Order: sequence, then structure tokens, then C-alpha cells
Amino acid sequence: MTVLRPDLKTRPRTGPGRTAELRLTGPVAGVWLAALAVTVLGWIVVAARGGDFLTVTNVVTILQNCVALGLVAVGQSAVILTGSLDLSVAYLISLGTLVAAETMESGSVPVAILAVLALCAAVGLANGLIVTGLKVNAFIATLGTAFILRGWIEDNYTGPAGRVPAAFQHLGYDRIGPVPVSLLLLLAVAAVLWLVTRRSRLGHHMYATGGDEHAARLSGVRTRRTVIIAHVLCSLCVGAAALFLAARLGAGAPWAGTEARYDLESIAAVVLGGTALAGGRGGVAGTLGGVLVLAVLDSVFNQLAVDPFFKNVVRGVVIIAAVALYARGRRTAQERTA
Repeated sequence: MTVLRPDLKTRPRTGPGRTAELRLTGPVAGVWLAALAVTVLGWIVVAARGGDFLTVTNVVTILQNCVALGLVAVGQSAVILTGSLDLSVAYLISLGTLVAAETMESGSVPVAILAVLALCAAVGLANGLIVTGLKVNAFIATLGTAFILRGWIEDNYTGPAGRVPAAFQHLGYDRIGPVPVSLLLLLAVAAVLWLVTRRSRLGHHMYATGGDEHAARLSGVRTRRTVIIAHVLCSLCVGAAALFLAARLGAGAPWAGTEARYDLESIAAVVLGGTALAGGRGGVAGTLGGVLVLAVLDSVFNQLAVDPFFKNVVRGVVIIAAVALYARGRRTAQERTA
């Protein structure tokens, strides 16, 4: 007689070691197919208006626009997987560009890189300690950190500061054929985060913490440490984005992170990629697809000179529709297995 193991019924359908998100019906495949559909539709609409969407210049621009948002969103995925959140990323990017440019102007590039990453790691550590140690809701904790960073920036800077040497600006502008060098940075960071979340013990703990923190704690997972590490990883990704933007701008800019709304945009990309805001489900691969969808939409809107209000309306509808489809798919799957 065959006896079914009881843990098979309670094991999550997504997470490290599972293949659910690789299926054609999964959210990862769905968001990448959506990116392809948006690209084809954008090409048709722009061509109908007499434009040319799939030129090398436009494709390179789309890929470059994916880099900063992609770096932040990949980091945001890590904290959201644990059931947390980080709203301080926009101001941290701005401060990171300023620190990078000023340090490069007066010191050296390696020192500047280390300074930015150390600053970001410290902010991430502070966020994690506030969330886990003081038991402050992640939304409020990181919003408070954002206000602190904003106050520091507004009190000390009134405009661009520092200067990035030409050698470092190659990161923001150089290409290998049609592929921007900065895209390789994004892919490298995404690969590291993917390995961490999908192929490491820490990744298992992140999914477990986000799925059910109480159950994870009873199973021996150090949930506090897991959340803190996730916040540090997120902030390090933000540091990488700050360095990239400093290379693009050639100087530090107090508005570098806030003007592009990287806080809300990164969360939108994560959710669009199929990661649940409650945590425990999703991953980096889907997030990259969400970033590409947003970047292609922006390019189409720019080509068509769409009104900013209508642009935001369409983006909002796309995000809501995607989340609704994911929720409906999960309910259907649960009903089939009930």
C-alpha cells in the first residue's frame, strides 16, 4: 500500500527548489509574455503613427532605462519576499549619487564605491533593526528613514554636487555592440540575488519567513536575522543603482532617486512580476520581467508623446490587472487542489 507523506500537502507550491514559476502558466512566464506582447503592440502602434519603435537606438535606451529601476526592484524583491518593504530607496539613491560624486572628486573611484556601498549597507541594517528590533511596521519604519535622508539632503544640498571622472562614466554610456555595459551589471546583480533566494539556505529562510513568520520561527528559522539581511541586500542593490546613476549624470543629484519615483516604481515592478506583497511567493526572474514591461511602456508613451496623466492611468491599470489575474489564478489552483 502506498502511503502519502503528509508534508507534501502543506509544502508551498513556489519557492526554492520548486519549478512552479517556470511553467508556462506561472507568473514569471506570464510577465515575460506580457513584455513581448507590449513590445509588439507598441511597435504596431508607433508604426501606425509613422514612427520606428524597434531601432537600435530605442532598444538601447529601453535597456539602459531598465538598469537603475531593475537594480532597485531586484533588491526590493528580497525584502518583499520576507514580508517586509523598503520605502527609503529613492532618497538613498539620491544620497548615494552625492556621496559617490563628491568622493570621486576628492578621492578615488574604489574609495567612492566602498563608501556608497558601506553607507547603503548601514541604512539597510538600520531599517532591518528598526523593523525587527523595535517591531515597527516596515512601511512606517522605512518611510521614517526616507524622511531622515530627505532632511539631510535638503539641509546640505541645493543642487548637483561633486564630479564623476570620465573613466567611471563609461559604466553609464559604453556598449558592447548593442548591449549597454550597465545591463551586464544588472544581470550580474540579479544572478547573485537569484542564487541567494533560490539556491541557498538564506533563500529558503526568506521564503519561509514571508510565507508564515510564526511557523518559520517554530521551525528554527532565525526570522529576525533573515529580515535584517534582506534589508541589507536591498540597500546594497540601491547602492549599485546610485553608482550607475552617478556615472550617467556625471555628478551627484539630490533628485536622482525621487524624480523617477524609484520607491513606488520598484514595488510596482516587483508586484507586476508576480511577487506577493505579503511575502513568501515570487522571485527575481519575474521582477526583471516587470521592469521590462514598465520600461517598454515608458518608451511607447514617449514615442507617442502621451499625456503624463494618461500615462500614469495606463500604468496603474496594467498593474491592477496583473495582480487581479495572479490572484484569480491562485484561487483557481487552490479550488482544484481542495
